[in-house]
Amino acid sequence: MTAAGPSARRRGRPGHDLSTVLAASVEVFIERGYDGTSMEDLSARLGIGKSSIYHHVESKEALLGLALDRALVGLEQAAVDVRALGGPAVERLEELLRRSVAVLVDDLPFVTLLLRVRGNSEVERQALVRRRQIDRLATDLVKEAVGDGALRPDIDPAVIARLLFGTVNSLTEWLKPGSKHSATELGTIVSAVVFDGLRTHP
Repeated sequence: MTAAGPSARRRGRPGHDLSTVLAASVEVFIERGYDGTSMEDLSARLGIGKSSIYHHVESKEALLGLALDRALVGLEQAAVDVRALGGPAVERLEELLRRSVAVLVDDLPFVTLLLRVRGNSEVERQALVRRRQIDRLATDLVKEAVGDGALRPDIDPAVIARLLFGTVNSLTEWLKPGSKHSATELGTIVSAVVFDGLRTHP
């Protein structure tokens, strides 16, 4: 993932640090689309000149890289943690789903932006490669759970994985920051909805 470089560590205009510049930039990227956003748009949202933004980052692409990295690091850590767990595959799959919901709730704008990238730049392509690695873990867990007899064998595991995490990702379409629903509650709801229809029953 492209880093912001040494310029990201320089101090900008008082009242704005890198975190506030990044948060405002993500808002604009989501509203206008990354390709449709100019540095002028970002400076207008922040109320500072472009030169002040460049005190924090070297380019618009660097901002995108930082934003996508924030979402991906959380999702990748969830995958690493689940890999280290023991127990039945279906339980590890449920845990991956719950942790993915938690990341989405905690970093909602950043995950929303991640789900909208299409590989139009090198930064986006690198992000998609990392996201596919997480997808492969989910598919592998589904295959294992099907092999254990815990999930229905009549549905392609890759389709199950897409449906599971497509349901998680759909939260970005309606969930708002500060929602009354906690990450734990949402994880429980999503898990119940998807797994009740996928589990095999005696």
